Amino acid sequence: MRYRELGRSGLSVSEIGYGAWGIGESSWVGATEDESVRALHRAIDLGVNFIDTARGYGESERIVGRVVRERAGDEVRVATKVPPKNGIWPAPDGLDPAEMFPGEHIRASLETSLRASGLDHFDVLQFHVWSDEWVGRGDWLETIAELKQEGKIGLFGVSINDHQPDNALALVRSGAVDSVQVIYNIFDQAPADALLPACEEHGVGVIVRVALDEGGLTGRITAGTTFPEGDWRNHYFRDDRPAQVEQRVAAIVADLGIAPDEIAEYALRFVLSSPAVSTVIPGMRTVRNVERNTALSDGRPLTADQLAVLAKHRWQRNFYA
Repeated sequence: MRYRELGRSGLSVSEIGYGAWGIGESSWVGATEDESVRALHRAIDLGVNFIDTARGYGESERIVGRVVRERAGDEVRVATKVPPKNGIWPAPDGLDPAEMFPGEHIRASLETSLRASGLDHFDVLQFHVWSDEWVGRGDWLETIAELKQEGKIGLFGVSINDHQPDNALALVRSGAVDSVQVIYNIFDQAPADALLPACEEHGVGVIVRVALDEGGLTGRITAGTTFPEGDWRNHYFRDDRPAQVEQRVAAIVADLGIAPDEIAEYALRFVLSSPAVSTVIPGMRTVRNVERNTALSDGRPLTADQLAVLAKHRWQRNFYA
């Protein structure tokens, strides 16, 4: 496993992290706690030292905390998230930060997360939604400073609204944030236009989520793919989108000259090829997923020619229709 600094924070994180939304019983139907625990332990065995969870991920904080406490000697870094007080996802324009992240709500959410996990602090505390309209407004920044001083959190970050990478540029440039979490993958390359360069310039760490497009960049989504009732992917891959994904993945495979089952490897290497990226956090619900993904931390970025090919495969989608 190779490690990168999370911006200029001084925190060293494994370049393959662990996205813990899907573990335990959650919106990903079929997850089991026993397998999730095995996968987490295996990830730590293989050098993963960064786990991303959230207050809104069902039992995830409890399961992550259990494993991290059992592996206390491994110095695993844990990031969690504060949900917006008013429950609005994503954050629309025009809302006051006092409605979303007032200081007392931030503190109460963190205390709940600490109790659920059994941990005495979190290495990164993130807001689960963000709007650049809040820079310089509200009491959230003072509360974050207090929590850092109290030792309950190490760093402060935000999880940028899905597919809105430019909606954190003002925050990055303000110097008030240590890390941002953003969707970045072969299909959604927009963060590379402005956000990633700004993070490099201002020393802000970048945590990449959805690098595999929720499974779309694994080669396993085809026109006939279905998901269990109640699984949130029924909406993400709604209508004819599975067929579109299948066609676009086939085009990528053909242009790169790779085997179809190599697409996930290239998708993760694409993300890690950016020097601005600190860690990528694919969801890993099984030991097999852990072993496959961690093996890619080998210092082999894609070539300039390969990146040029992939630059042509940006895909602008409407996720909110």
